[in-house]
Amino acid sequence: MSSFLRSMAGRVFLILLVGVLASAALTWWLAFGERQRTFAQVRDARVAELIEQSVLTLDALPAAERQSHLERARRFGVRYEIVGALDASERAQAQPGAVSRAVAERLGTGFTVMPLRLAPEACPVPRMRPPPEHGMMAWQQPAPRGGCEALAVGLRDGQFLRIAILPARSTAPPLPADLPLYIALFLLCIAALVFAVTRMTMLPLRQLANAARELGEDLQRPPLPEQGATEIRQATAAFNAMQARIRQQIQQRTEMLAAITHDLQTPLTRLRLRLEKVSDAALRDKLIEDLAATQAMVREGLLLARSMDNSEPMQPVDLDSLLDSVCSDAADAGEDVQLEGQSRMSVQARPTALRRCLTNLVDNAVKYGGHARVQVEARGRQALIRVSDGGPGIPEDQQARVFEPFYRLENSRSRESGGTGLGLTIARNIVEQHGGTIKLANRAEGGLEVTVVLPGK
Repeated sequence: MSSFLRSMAGRVFLILLVGVLASAALTWWLAFGERQRTFAQVRDARVAELIEQSVLTLDALPAAERQSHLERARRFGVRYEIVGALDASERAQAQPGAVSRAVAERLGTGFTVMPLRLAPEACPVPRMRPPPEHGMMAWQQPAPRGGCEALAVGLRDGQFLRIAILPARSTAPPLPADLPLYIALFLLCIAALVFAVTRMTMLPLRQLANAARELGEDLQRPPLPEQGATEIRQATAAFNAMQARIRQQIQQRTEMLAAITHDLQTPLTRLRLRLEKVSDAALRDKLIEDLAATQAMVREGLLLARSMDNSEPMQPVDLDSLLDSVCSDAADAGEDVQLEGQSRMSVQARPTALRRCLTNLVDNAVKYGGHARVQVEARGRQALIRVSDGGPGIPEDQQARVFEPFYRLENSRSRESGGTGLGLTIARNIVEQHGGTIKLANRAEGGLEVTVVLPGK
């Protein structure tokens, strides 16, 4: 889960999911607020209409019958009281509310409508609703104390009708008992939609990332299809063009190096034939030795050029069989080489190049360490190959540099042993072309151990 959240797809998924849910919550909040405002406006209009009817009825009745009529009248959140006069405190200036303005507009100039200041304790207390029916959930809050609107209407005979109006309750429609199920289904649908959008958006980027990783293993891989959105098509076209340029440059460099090393073979051979005619035996031997070293460097250069060439097709290779063949050939040549373990794995490889890599590692171990011990095992979906020798090893501060072309140490791994400094460079090139890794380590009991890790098929 943590790897998904660290990925670009996971981050886009979370951003879209949170954004959609926040938008849905904001929409609900705005809709609920608009519903409350509409409810309050309708209620104020209804209350104003009810007060108008009550005022007109009370004005038409004799003073003695007004109280009994008020006791029988519908309240609808309104409290009426007939008074002969208003207190001075009530006549203090107050701002007219929505209901006061509506009542004054309905009654016209025939009646006096005055907004009143109502003490908080005089505000009517709402009655609570009865318990909701089974299977429904009600959401209701009582009106706050001190939030009442009060007004007085002067009747034609001099009496006043004092009116206190309870503000609208903050209510919501009854919620169904299976609301959690609805919410879960909503979230599931939103998550599925966001996941589909994320997958559609990230799929081209994932394809580009996979193509970039595979490019290091196979420059001859077919170009990516240029499809999808405009930006994706542009990125794909740029990637395909880059692949073509890299392939062309590597091919040109490989061909140039191969041509140089190949063309040097002929004059070197002629030179060797002429050196055989030198009469001074000591001088002849030294010259032939230097010439042999030069020819070895030319051959290694040719192998280096071939190690950069990845035109050989990839195919499944039985790793155990390949290692057994390499070690058997070395043993038949009289070298002290032993193979231990089995991986029982196949790897996707270029057989000739991989064989050259393993042969280089075994030859190096025998040349510099006297013997080669090859161990192979499977670890998960990877194959581990260890090649160890009994030599002096390599100082840790120089283990990275020995992979550089023509780099040699000043100990037994030097010119005196006949090395050209290209063996490990060639091995590393081939291993990396197969998507693997190679590293060196000195053994505690002495000697150097080379570990190659190759991905299994």
